[in-house]
Amino acid sequence: MHPGRTTPRRDDDVIARCRALLEPALREAVSELHPWGARMAAFALGWPDAEGHVSGGGGGAGGGGKILRPAIAMLSAEAVGGTAEQALPGAVAVELVHAFSLVHDDIIDRDEQRRHRDALWKAYGVGPAVLAGDSLLALAVSRLSGHAEAMRHLSAALTELVQGQTADMTFETRPWTGPEEVTVEEYTRMAAGKTGSLLAAAAAAGTALGGAPALSGRMWGMGLDLGIAFQIADDVLGIWGDPRVTGKPVHSDLRRDKKTLPVLAALAVGGPAAEELSEVLAKGAGDEESARRAARLVEEAGGRALAEEVADRHLSAALAVMDEHLPGAAALRALCASVTNRTH
Repeated sequence: MHPGRTTPRRDDDVIARCRALLEPALREAVSELHPWGARMAAFALGWPDAEGHVSGGGGGAGGGGKILRPAIAMLSAEAVGGTAEQALPGAVAVELVHAFSLVHDDIIDRDEQRRHRDALWKAYGVGPAVLAGDSLLALAVSRLSGHAEAMRHLSAALTELVQGQTADMTFETRPWTGPEEVTVEEYTRMAAGKTGSLLAAAAAAGTALGGAPALSGRMWGMGLDLGIAFQIADDVLGIWGDPRVTGKPVHSDLRRDKKTLPVLAALAVGGPAAEELSEVLAKGAGDEESARRAARLVEEAGGRALAEEVADRHLSAALAVMDEHLPGAAALRALCASVTNRTH
């Protein structure tokens, strides 16, 4: 998955510049919470561990994450002639919502690890973690209270995010094949909501805050396509990713009956490998041997290659919007072009 690989890239420099602006603003926001809530929020954002010690394993602005969403917000503002500072309220808001969604995701999925350390609920308990997630969401909304157009996009993203998460959960109870099977089209709508909506809000809010609200609708669409590509890349990692890098057990999505695109695409293609895969999935792939066999069959049936092809198509659509409307936005384009070339 390599669209846009020839685009000049200085991702590390760009991320470092955005992080230098973002983290103080995030810390200021978190400081408004009750001390206990602030400590949990800081943990969720990748700052200290449960005992208060600083750890590099977190996935938020203070940890090892790429702060993709805030960076998109800030670079979108710059791309339309504004400044990164103008987009800070939107950048902080989308990062707080992202952290909120991960806190709740881990509770829902019962994932005990998040980027090589305890998930928040494992460290502090389910009830406190729910409250911390709610606090992060409340802080996010407060950042945009004086920015109507940006708030409109964040509100839309929150609705779509919940819809996408709900669809993703209900998919797990549906059969792999037959009249009630999950279709590729349903999956795409789910991915657009679950992952694309917040990337869309980042791009649209950043554009609006940067002084070009008329363009924010196109950037919203760009973010949706980008998010679908990002989710598919995550699906691939969920089956074939290295646990030492992803922080999750190998074949974790297959073990949980997650309806991810590589598997859905493999089943839709048909053929001997797909038929064998269907039989394995019908019995359940909860043990290591079954999960390994299922992963092999998905690849043999062409599911992995097809998923990567779909991701490339959505990424190309996102990049085309930037090429048409923001031809000089090299840093933003390079960052977006990198979303499917991930190892973590």
